[in-house]
Amino acid sequence: METAPEKPKKRSRGIYLLPNLFTTATLFAGFYAILAAMNDRFEAAAIAIFVAMLMDGLDGRVARMTNTQTAFGAEYDSLADMVAFGLAPSLVIYLWALTDLGKLGWISAFVYTAGTALRLARFNTQIGVADKRYFQGLPSPSAAAIIAGSVWLGVDYGIAGGAVEWLVAPLTIVVGLLMVSNVRYNSFKEIDFHGKVPFIVLVVVMLGFAILLAKPPVVLFLIFFVYAISGPVMTLSQLREWRSRRTAGAEGEVAEPQKPEKKG
Repeated sequence: METAPEKPKKRSRGIYLLPNLFTTATLFAGFYAILAAMNDRFEAAAIAIFVAMLMDGLDGRVARMTNTQTAFGAEYDSLADMVAFGLAPSLVIYLWALTDLGKLGWISAFVYTAGTALRLARFNTQIGVADKRYFQGLPSPSAAAIIAGSVWLGVDYGIAGGAVEWLVAPLTIVVGLLMVSNVRYNSFKEIDFHGKVPFIVLVVVMLGFAILLAKPPVVLFLIFFVYAISGPVMTLSQLREWRSRRTAGAEGEVAEPQKPEKKG
């Protein structure tokens, strides 16, 4: 008995609203940071970049919790990240401190922007094959936090950007290069937020929030600056350990006596 051929399934034309709302909020925060910097409102611009970081951290988690992960959402998130963590920080830091440096100023900002684009492109191509315990290169949100944190820190202490331009330019270049480096950074994805922890951990978290609220620009800048340094330190430590093991293995092979041949 012949059966009628199955009709091809129609491709869904809609998109999931909830996770893409958070991605749109990330995009808007980056856009607002650029507008605020153009109007010399650098503190608001820096805060907007940190808000973008918060929204970016939520969209992926919401998508996983609601089982609404799609290829569209991944591409949209990457484009929003480029604006919020690539273009916005570079333009904010350029308008705040690098305009008087001429070519060096815009080259520094461009190195950061290009580093973000390359970092995101490499990350997208390594999904599913990279070690989830580590990031290869400084994550773009952390890089944006260092740039935005330095601006917020300067504004909070009344430091003019032009007074620290020769510190800001190399900082911007180094942060941009760290994003495209092979330096490994801990992703902290192994932390179990569903498990039980000692009571003292809750006390430490509360103290951390209190310190953060007391001096947000100082605390945020130091946290992400230390994280940026931790990558090279961890990489050098692992490289030294690997070399020591290799040397010990080579010495063991040389020291092992050869067995005498049996005579017939």
